[in-house]
Amino acid sequence: MIKRLRIGNMGHSNLHWLDSYHHFSFSNYYNPDNIQFGALRVLNDDLVGPGTGFNAHHHENMEILSYVINGELTHGDSMGNRQTLSRGHVQYMSAGTGVIHSEHNYGHEVLRFLQIWIFPDKKDYAPQYGDHRFGWDERIGKWMPIASGDGDKRFPIQIHADVHVFASLIPRGESLSFEIKSGRQAYLVAVEGDAMVNDTALEERDAMEIVEENVQIHAETTAHMLILEMAKE
Repeated sequence: MIKRLRIGNMGHSNLHWLDSYHHFSFSNYYNPDNIQFGALRVLNDDLVGPGTGFNAHHHENMEILSYVINGELTHGDSMGNRQTLSRGHVQYMSAGTGVIHSEHNYGHEVLRFLQIWIFPDKKDYAPQYGDHRFGWDERIGKWMPIASGDGDKRFPIQIHADVHVFASLIPRGESLSFEIKSGRQAYLVAVEGDAMVNDTALEERDAMEIVEENVQIHAETTAHMLILEMAKE
């Protein structure tokens, strides 16, 4: 089963400094039929203006990934971490028993990043922070492993959840497959570019729910894809 989710039908908020599309219920967007997809609770496609950002705020018991698409993302937290990431880089924060953090765009161009929240497999882990500066070429024409919760050493980021996160940049006219086994499902995001997924068109910033079905992704333009594979809900 596959289900296309159009960007125009998602939740949307524009605070001038922040223009955000919400794949799931978040902030002022609430849809009781769209709270989560398996362990995936939040996926926000955020545009953050230069010199602005999210000031210090509290989180707990959530696994949080930030996937930078364009611009610079500067992270700070109550654990003493402070890092700036750019295109293609990923940061991870396990909020666990509680952490205060901020995310800012101190650059001169608009920052676009995906903010991803995943339910942990249990509560009250010790808070953690990490990041990885993936090389851009690592994802061209293949699935680049980003994060997982099963200890697989191919994934440089380890999270507390039964989820596997990959990214790929599929050159125009080329195809890439992804296997989704029985009892599993995946959430696919067209980060940049357009593609055909089996017989369904997926345009830039759209998403797709895929349940127990293998998919073939054919890039209509150069297609930048992110996929989160997890246990079926």
